Amino acid sequence: MSKSKNRNELSQIDNMKGIKYPVLQIDLKKVYENVKYMVNLCNSKGISIAGVVKGFNGLPKVVEQFVDAGCKYIANSRMDQIVKLKEDGINLPTMLVRIPMFSEIKDLVKYVDISLNSELDTLYRIEQECISQNKKHKVVLMFDLGDLREGVIDEEEFIELALYVENSLQKVELYGVGTNLGCYGAIKPTEENLGKLCSIAEEIERKIKRRLDIISGGATSSIPLLIDGEMPKRINNLRIGEAIILARDLADYWGYDMNGMNQDTFILKAQVVELKDKPSHPIGEMFIDAFGNRPTFIDRGIRKRAILAIGKQDFASHDQLIPCIKGIEIVGSSSDHLIIDIEDCKQNIKLGDVIDFQMYYQPMLYLSASRSVTKTYV
Repeated sequence: MSKSKNRNELSQIDNMKGIKYPVLQIDLKKVYENVKYMVNLCNSKGISIAGVVKGFNGLPKVVEQFVDAGCKYIANSRMDQIVKLKEDGINLPTMLVRIPMFSEIKDLVKYVDISLNSELDTLYRIEQECISQNKKHKVVLMFDLGDLREGVIDEEEFIELALYVENSLQKVELYGVGTNLGCYGAIKPTEENLGKLCSIAEEIERKIKRRLDIISGGATSSIPLLIDGEMPKRINNLRIGEAIILARDLADYWGYDMNGMNQDTFILKAQVVELKDKPSHPIGEMFIDAFGNRPTFIDRGIRKRAILAIGKQDFASHDQLIPCIKGIEIVGSSSDHLIIDIEDCKQNIKLGDVIDFQMYYQPMLYLSASRSVTKTYV
């Protein structure tokens, strides 16, 4: 039996069960295997992992795999998700990986163990809330190595901020330093720029006369340095999300062999609502689409196409979806519709059939948050 035929039969079984589509199907065993693989890889180099769970919106059953597989911290950028995880019994230290807002400092102190920070005034307010709640809170100060997202960019100012936390605050503890690379400015982590972070950390350590607990060298984009044996020795933490969950970026964008990891941990299953033979180029005077874009089309004549009941509101970008059935080509989408070309697909697709898609990071982020998408677990 062919793989595509088998997938179609599984979809028909799903229909019989009365599942409401579209569906985001999550394979918990494969997620666990991915986390375990990455934990072992990092731990072998003396690096702990803060498992970043924002990419799937902190779904508790998935987070449990991060805990069971050995992540040292659970990291998230959204306070409401951290609160829910704490209330659901996740007992690993939690890390807020977006600079805290003033409006969430009360919850920060109550629910979060470690936060990333770059502003003196924010740190002072955290200290006052810690005094009010009679609690301690750890901070990792962020240094900007050129990616131009969060972090202090001046070295002297950064060292002064670290000394302020160490010497002037009683409840806020200087836990470490860190950086972000690649997420905004697309700056590549290198031995040189992460080496600079380590040098600054060591200067801080000389001044405070103790070692920092964490020198956090970035995220998924820093893993190539680890694989190539070029990671500076003082880097002892990475904040990893995509490389654990989908394992696609390192293989498809960086060219690394990630065959030891599963790329089908998250599967989108969407149902066919229309089948028609239609022109491949729109008819009439072209202007803009629903999102203000001016799309271009190639005239390939009349083609067989299907419309699926899911759209940009659910996955953001159809270019980040990967059809699991050979011969299917994604040609476009609107807010609520995904249009696929099935002219070259050998499988006999019918109305009501369910088509499977693997994905990159962006669709996972949106699909896991959409209330219109059913979440199921393998």
